[in-house]
Amino acid sequence: MTEDPAARGGRLVYGCMGLGGGWDTLPYGAADVARAEAAVEAALDAGITAFDHADIYRYGKSEAVFGEVLSRAPGLRDRITLQTKVGIRLPEADRPGLYDLRGPSVLRRVEESLARLRTDAVDVLLLHRPDPLADPEELAEALVSLHRQGLVRRFGVSNMNAAQIARLQSFLDVPLTVDQLEMSLHRRDWVEEAVLVNTPAGAGVGFPSGTVEYCGERGIELQAWGALAGGRFSDPQAGPAGALVARLAEAKGTTPEAVVLWWLQRHPAGIVPVVGTSRPERIRACRDAVGRAPGLDHEEWYALWTAARGAPLP
Repeated sequence: MTEDPAARGGRLVYGCMGLGGGWDTLPYGAADVARAEAAVEAALDAGITAFDHADIYRYGKSEAVFGEVLSRAPGLRDRITLQTKVGIRLPEADRPGLYDLRGPSVLRRVEESLARLRTDAVDVLLLHRPDPLADPEELAEALVSLHRQGLVRRFGVSNMNAAQIARLQSFLDVPLTVDQLEMSLHRRDWVEEAVLVNTPAGAGVGFPSGTVEYCGERGIELQAWGALAGGRFSDPQAGPAGALVARLAEAKGTTPEAVVLWWLQRHPAGIVPVVGTSRPERIRACRDAVGRAPGLDHEEWYALWTAARGAPLP
């Protein structure tokens, strides 16, 4: 029998994109390190022990400042799960931004990430975006090489659909264990897709059909980036959904942030939200999404969905 997600506590990942200063190539400073330390401390206080990066975040400064935090806290690396992503190259001079999952590029960028993070290995490596020009055999060889060298323990993807995962997995001996997608009470295509079958509105849903089910069948963890929806539902003045979130938070003795995250966690797919705020008080406000079972019943979950979509279900 499948365990009811309402009966257990949840797990969160802290998204480190906001650490390291500005979106530029200027060096980070002491104040950026202090802010990163405060965010990491708040995450640990909230029960979060998994940290998500990408090589492009703040032009590499997010990884670099996190590496400095690790260097100042002996033993911290052994207490956390460290995850990063490769596959996007930011614009440079006259070259536009692009996706790059060529084998040698992946190997080089993982080595650069490890140097910035000041660690010998990452626990999880995600491929950030699909690269239409990637040779899956060459890519698989690069991933297997990283695994055999002990530089990466597990692999996953980000922003990929079921068919793309299956195609890559067919070349890989090591399993893909994560798919990170944008999922929240605001970005609801992942759940709308499941109920708008055979309706005119279904044509406007962009989420790839069957991806949630595919991941569930194969034990692939769904991580939800943008899980707090930019804080738009934490304000009781933010329309009917914000008002309902506030009422539920007050009734259940928790925070609006926890209610928003519970909405994701309550789904039987076992969704793991990625919390990206860099404000320590908002990070700590997510504590009940780790320490308590999702406190939403069937009717409350649907009420939040209906309020957020602004229209009744078909």
